[in-house]
Amino acid sequence: MTNEAPTSTGFRCGMVAIVGRPNVGKSTLMNALVGQKVSITSRKAQTTRHRITGINTFEDAQYIFVDTPGFQTRHSGALNRLLNRAVTSTLTFVDAILFVIEADRFGPDDQKVLDLIPTGTPMLLIVNKLDRVGEKDTLFPFMQQMSSLLEFREIVPLSAKNPDDIKRLMNVVKPYLPEGEPIYGEDDLTDRSARFLAAEILREKVFRLTSDELPYTSTVLIDKFETEGRLRRVFTTILVDRDTHKAMIIGQKGAKLKQISTEARLDMEKLFDGPVYLEAFVKVKSGWADNEAGLRAYGYE
Repeated sequence: MTNEAPTSTGFRCGMVAIVGRPNVGKSTLMNALVGQKVSITSRKAQTTRHRITGINTFEDAQYIFVDTPGFQTRHSGALNRLLNRAVTSTLTFVDAILFVIEADRFGPDDQKVLDLIPTGTPMLLIVNKLDRVGEKDTLFPFMQQMSSLLEFREIVPLSAKNPDDIKRLMNVVKPYLPEGEPIYGEDDLTDRSARFLAAEILREKVFRLTSDELPYTSTVLIDKFETEGRLRRVFTTILVDRDTHKAMIIGQKGAKLKQISTEARLDMEKLFDGPVYLEAFVKVKSGWADNEAGLRAYGYE
């Protein structure tokens, strides 16, 4: 199940895309590979909507990981079309692809994603969530079944929550990075701005702290981002599709919005290593996710 990989002793630097259907753990894997939270996570599908770059630099290699939105195979709205285009455009310039699935689970949606991935780029199969497999005896036959689907360069079973598994994956990926000088500084973790990361943190809290009834058609806009020494002042708008969605986010007497804002502020303070003043308002804009021109204005690629 393992083909021979190229070998060399020079410094390596390359881009590696993380691809899969929604909710297979791509963002959790990305954060583990970078060693820092740069991509948001939640139980809801479509949590990742933007191409997120995470960077990890060592003495002999720089890994540039690209977390992509999960390929959307069930819906065809404007937002989903943009998300799928973000994935396919990413795959045209990477050096390797990590195709992520859940251990002991490969369904029609996984196959649809696999069919959409262009050939020609080395693809490694990542069998994630190993910690959830009760009977480990079923894993080897499952991986044999997967190896018959496509000639993956490597098949790597792991749990993204296990540091030893992550270290092993880094070693597996390294030979697929081309020789070259580092693109980013050794302390860089992402190419995204503080403004972007603040919006993502707040959006994560909206998804994590509201009920499953709140659909994915909500987003966060940064109205103003100010820096005064170590203090950040962040003024935001949470955009939703309906009045009922607004009520879910605000909660009884504003309790839910206060919880969302507090948890987001604490995460921002940890990320920015300084105090944060955060204001969050909720606004209804019907149909915002069905208009491609409007989506681009909101920062969607």
